Amino acid sequence: MSYHGPAGVEGTPVRVHLSGRWEPVDGRFHWGGRIEPDARVAHLLRSGRRNVEVRIADRVRAARLAEIDPWGGVRITGVGDAPWPPAADPTSAPGLTEE
Repeated sequence: MSYHGPAGVEGTPVRVHLSGRWEPVDGRFHWGGRIEPDARVAHLLRSGRRNVEVRIADRVRAARLAEIDPWGGVRITGVGDAPWPPAADPTSAPGLTEE
């Protein structure tokens, strides 16, 4: 499952492209992806801030900023429940896609 759409990172509105998978080795859900270019998020990472909170709708999850890509986006990763809401029918929730 993946999510492409609006989110908040430390109170900054952003657009994200996230996907996740169940990792059988450690038995946990790993998710991650990219935050579209945003100077405020890049500044967080450049100033040494790596641990952040991601909010999508009413779900808040701990995440880690990893690196700035060549296009100015920021890579983000997390372990545990996905920050995007679950959807029984992917067509019923904007931004959610099945992969």
